[in-house]
Amino acid sequence: MTHRVSDQSFSDAPPDDAWLDAECRRLLDFGRRIAHPLGGAAWLDDDGAPDLSRPVHTWITSRTVHVYGLGSLLGVEGCAPVATAALDGLRTTVRDGEHGGWFGAIGADGEPEGTGKSCYDHAFVMLAASTATVAGLPGADDLLADATAVFERHFWDEDLGRVVDEWDRGWTEPTPYRGLNSTMHSVEAMLAVGDATGDPGWHRRAGRLAGLVVDLAAAHDGRLPEHFGPDWSVDLQLNRDRPDDPFKPYGATVGHGLEWSRLLLHVEATLGADAPAGLLDTSRLLFDRAVADGWHADGAPGFVYTTDWDGTPVVRQRMHWVAAEGIAAAAALHRRTGEDAYARRYAAWWAYAAEHLLDLERGSWHHELDPANRPRASVWPGKPDLYHAVQATLLPRLPLAPGLASAVNLSQGWSAPA
Repeated sequence: MTHRVSDQSFSDAPPDDAWLDAECRRLLDFGRRIAHPLGGAAWLDDDGAPDLSRPVHTWITSRTVHVYGLGSLLGVEGCAPVATAALDGLRTTVRDGEHGGWFGAIGADGEPEGTGKSCYDHAFVMLAASTATVAGLPGADDLLADATAVFERHFWDEDLGRVVDEWDRGWTEPTPYRGLNSTMHSVEAMLAVGDATGDPGWHRRAGRLAGLVVDLAAAHDGRLPEHFGPDWSVDLQLNRDRPDDPFKPYGATVGHGLEWSRLLLHVEATLGADAPAGLLDTSRLLFDRAVADGWHADGAPGFVYTTDWDGTPVVRQRMHWVAAEGIAAAAALHRRTGEDAYARRYAAWWAYAAEHLLDLERGSWHHELDPANRPRASVWPGKPDLYHAVQATLLPRLPLAPGLASAVNLSQGWSAPA
């Protein structure tokens, strides 16, 4: 079934819940062909067809389980089989059956493309398994037990209260790099694992990571360093020679400031009185800095991708995920504070998305625009997955805690299909 949304702007008022629901279902329609013949999920092209010239990525496969698990919880017909097929890929195709854990990607020949084991990938496997467990998908419980055991054994540093970024295939030695991107998605996954298992220890771990971000934001005026040495010494110059790296760009990443702004509020709502001090103030700081540095920063609407440490734009392409995270962060701050300024930002950014990002002809959202807001594919060719856009349609309709899967499952009128 094809779901359509009206071709409209939201300059006067934000979209209502009915529009958000229709857009969520339109996005889910787009990705229904995502199953890869090797198992797991494929990278999607601009029309939603699998791009089989690209490998099976663990992060895309995990996000597919998460997104279509949410669709199953919403009762959207056909989502459970998509989620289950992707979950089976996590159990087989991209899993390292010899040493445990998950490869980053599997090529067309069925062999791993690189053998490192990354925290980023493993955090997404935990998120996928948590959502699948809440959705009651077959094999989800075993996957969650496996994923959390691997994460605890190799990626969580209990003494520091921080995460290790990457290991070699056999888990003999970690790389020296430490990163805030893997930290961020670990927080997201830990909140989801705590919700799915009822183990508050995972929530407390998320709180410890959130405390790190409170300190970093205060020390760097809201521009979060992304890259660190093995002792967590800040490296502000990493990848200056390739600033548009899709996972480790140089400088401050505007979208991550927005994403952290929202995640800190989820941690606060989850932990309550046990939350680290300063989460709301830091959420505001990160949000305000991202808006001041990133939004309409070069004379055109949209968020730039990255800035230098003085706020000067570096990579000026507009990434769809940054706008999606801005929408979600504004909604979260409005829910937390009730302040109209956040509601105005929320409406303005949906208006931008409706005008520039939503592709109502070919489906999904354009993943990358140039500085003049024309479709471009220098960093993100095609429309690889649906994670950020789908979440932007759901987070504004849900409380700050519990996390997405549990909140959808518990919300009145939303239940898993029989």
